[in-house]
Amino acid sequence: MVDVDLSQLPFTLLDDEGRDHIRRGIDLAYFDRDEIILETGQVGEFVFLIHKGEVAEIDASLPSSTSRIGHYTPGDIFGAISILNGKSRYRFKAEQECLCYLLPKALFQQLCSRYPTFSDFFRQSLTHKARLLTEKRAEGGVAMAGFMLAKVSECMREPLLVAASTDIASAVKQLNDSHADSLLVDTQGTLGMVTKTDLLNGLVLGSCDVTSPLDEIAHFNLVTVEPDQYLFEVLVLMTRHKVARVVVMENSVLSGVVELTDVLSYFSSRSFVVTLQVEQATSLEALAAASQRTPELVKALMTQGVKLRFAMDLLAALNGRIMSKAWEFTVGEGYRQHSCMMVMGSEGRGEQILKTDQDNGLILADDVQWPDLSADMKKLTNTLVQLGYPPCPGNIMVSNAEWVGTVSQWKASIAKWARERDGDSLMKLAIMLDAHAVAGNPSLLESVREELFARCSDDELLLSYFARTALRFSTPLTLFGSLKKPQHGIDIKKGGIFPIVHGVRTMALERRIKATSTLDRLDALASDGRLDRRFADDLGEALSLFAELRLKQQLDALEVESGQGVDQQAQAASRANRVVVQTLSSLERDLLREALHIVKDFKQRLSHRYHLEYS
Repeated sequence: MVDVDLSQLPFTLLDDEGRDHIRRGIDLAYFDRDEIILETGQVGEFVFLIHKGEVAEIDASLPSSTSRIGHYTPGDIFGAISILNGKSRYRFKAEQECLCYLLPKALFQQLCSRYPTFSDFFRQSLTHKARLLTEKRAEGGVAMAGFMLAKVSECMREPLLVAASTDIASAVKQLNDSHADSLLVDTQGTLGMVTKTDLLNGLVLGSCDVTSPLDEIAHFNLVTVEPDQYLFEVLVLMTRHKVARVVVMENSVLSGVVELTDVLSYFSSRSFVVTLQVEQATSLEALAAASQRTPELVKALMTQGVKLRFAMDLLAALNGRIMSKAWEFTVGEGYRQHSCMMVMGSEGRGEQILKTDQDNGLILADDVQWPDLSADMKKLTNTLVQLGYPPCPGNIMVSNAEWVGTVSQWKASIAKWARERDGDSLMKLAIMLDAHAVAGNPSLLESVREELFARCSDDELLLSYFARTALRFSTPLTLFGSLKKPQHGIDIKKGGIFPIVHGVRTMALERRIKATSTLDRLDALASDGRLDRRFADDLGEALSLFAELRLKQQLDALEVESGQGVDQQAQAASRANRVVVQTLSSLERDLLREALHIVKDFKQRLSHRYHLEYS
């Protein structure tokens, strides 16, 4: 039996018996430098697992300068697709002396037949492989964390539906008999809800008595979900909409109710209590204490293998609530409906998992009179600093008068930026396009956004200038298509994240898509037909992979910050965007290379669409 390390994907998709079967059936072969291991058109007879040396994948139909399309190092495998397809599409050549384990075709086919997930691995897209990597990292191996699989249908209660004419006395009796906290009210086909608090307020603070009908106190702005949605998504919705209950509808038919206490009990993880602490905070000190726990929440989510998109959604909703409460502590109630606080940049896109610099602004109604505006906004900025949001080095904050204005002033600024089209103007347009309302009256932001679309979406020349920035940084791939491996690491933010975010932002501007999240914009572009669905999914997975690799670096930097000196903190912070390829596993390198090729393809599409070839 050959002693070979099979602790990496795809071999972890086999059981111990399957891996022993491999160890008994493989052989070790030597290949000299420049030797052809597998020729184009040759029938695949082996799967090759590299033990030592490096192998190039060559497309012989391309000019020699561009024919080297892949690069394999120890731990990488190749040749499986040749067996599945019958013959090899490309040439595989040893670039130095190589030792490879040879897995015979018959044994490989037996394993594929016996282990479907092992077989699927070789046929899957980046999306599926990235998911496998996430699952592998999750505690407990390949099984996805329990709460990621929990569905609404597993946690919902039977709905208690009563007629709108039901009086308050009858409603209280039904709630007591059912040990429930809320009732659904049917008002001529429209669903409403009353809670025990609503009943109490109606009797004590309102003008109701025990004979009053429920439709006088019911509220009708309900948040609905479907039974097959993840429970995790419900927690995000509850946080975002500030509600403690959602109504479950299946094919437009009432199916149940989910309450916040049920969700928290189901998760029973202290990390999720952060959400509750934010909601219950009645002082700045209590809010700061809850806010300081978000890094702990992020680590817990990552450790348990939560898909990055869900983690980003929850953290964006949580940060939005923290800022909204800071706003309520600072801004008088009389001004709230006449102003809108917006967050921008990665916070506006909901892609900021760990807290970084503030990026925010304020929109005022044209007729508002706010004598202490400047002092209140400085106080708000200082409050956010206390909550863990450092000041923006570029001074994009509500305490800067340049980022505070009435609706008319913002519209005039947008018109000016669209007209001038210089670097600073395009940057400000991009910042505004990502703006997301977190407090106050969101309709003010929507009015400004409509002006932005009206000024820019049909302006082909402006779109071309706008898109050009996506090509600003080179993709960290060599001429031969393999990963660059500088000792200090590749900048994943410039090389991977930025081109996707800004390219998708440009397309969203053109199509007048209001969503600000890059992943939501990709979904909208696919639904719109502007992007092929599979390519949109691959772009989303590539972005998630880059973000996850960067998050790992940021979490490591946090560890350094908490335990080391100032110099080491600065070094750790500068490394946050850099990924050292040599430290990645074989699968991570494979995914990173594939993801960067998707970025390269996307940049070519942008270049073609917005006529950037000659710019």
